[in-house]
Amino acid sequence: METVSENTCFGGQQGVYTHASEACGCDMTFGLFLPEEARDAPVPVLWYLSGLTCTHQNAMEKAGAQLWAAEQGLAVVFPDTSPRGEGVADDEAFDLGQGAGFYVNATRSPWAPHFAMWDYVAEELPALIGTEFALDMDRQSITGHSMGGHGALTLAMGLKGRFRSVSAFAPICHPTTSDWGRKQFTAYLGEDEAAWAVHDATLLMRAQGFDGPILTDTGTKDQFFGLLGTHDFAHAVAERGQPATLRLQPGYDHSYFFVQSFMEDHMAFHAEALHAAAA
Repeated sequence: METVSENTCFGGQQGVYTHASEACGCDMTFGLFLPEEARDAPVPVLWYLSGLTCTHQNAMEKAGAQLWAAEQGLAVVFPDTSPRGEGVADDEAFDLGQGAGFYVNATRSPWAPHFAMWDYVAEELPALIGTEFALDMDRQSITGHSMGGHGALTLAMGLKGRFRSVSAFAPICHPTTSDWGRKQFTAYLGEDEAAWAVHDATLLMRAQGFDGPILTDTGTKDQFFGLLGTHDFAHAVAERGQPATLRLQPGYDHSYFFVQSFMEDHMAFHAEALHAAAA
């Protein structure tokens, strides 16, 4: 692992690091915010998964997470959204290829050699940061925006017992019925829709739910609302009787201005679950 940068931030440290990824077969970059408390003892971890076209940098610089993470004593991990570099497959469309990994392990050509974002976020990166930094890996929660909200929900439900809480900003909730899902799943996983189900938050909610609290926020003026499947996920939550707070925020769109506006709420939500786990 190599250090790209480390900056003092709200009394803690915002770092950017690169490493050779075995899962993705290329160098990967991630951001990590450590609060001041990490100087003395391991701190709980919040994963922030970003959306389409983003790198680790977008949310790290635009989401406003560090102030609230510092107040709550939480570390925040900002992974990249896909493999990158020479020899890594890409597409001219913004919603496929580099910047659009959808947090799945691709099985189809030309994506399979590098696009293993599920394994990267679920296994490889946690093992790396748990070894290199003062983190309490027994206390983890996860959040994300848009495609990253999809990843947060599916990883939370797919990795039983891993995360204490899950939240999402304007998540893609039902990708198997959306153009933000069917296109990418066909490319990455093939045409057998049975292989898609484990990456669909609405289907996972119907099948198994989540063993912890859930919070989502979506703006009523989100320009991509029709692609998100928000109502489908809400119906699945209601049918299952899943403890969850699903909010529609009047007037908000899909932007980082929206994310910033509710970041304090999400940080407090995760802090309550993570600090309770230490009691």
